[in-house]
Amino acid sequence: MMKISDLQAKDIVNMENGKRLGHLTDLDINLTTGAIEAMVINGTGKMMGLFGKEEQEVIIPWKNIIRIGSDVILVEVPESLRPPMPNYSQQTTTRRR
Repeated sequence: MMKISDLQAKDIVNMENGKRLGHLTDLDINLTTGAIEAMVINGTGKMMGLFGKEEQEVIIPWKNIIRIGSDVILVEVPESLRPPMPNYSQQTTTRRR
């Protein structure tokens, strides 16, 4: 048996590209069946984003979890499930002296 706190301590890694996605922040549970439907993690692998703004969450369906190991959870996150990346190349900033 495993506790939620045990899952929250594990790194979540995308099998498609080997990138660390973050840590578990929540679970979606079907109240009728009691089954876990999905894992919810932060979108950037960090607790807070740039300037303290919370980033988008990624919802990983339970069927996309490949393996839960001793210190890592391996998942498949297709491109369609990932939050859109901000396009910083179109933004311009000016510096004041």
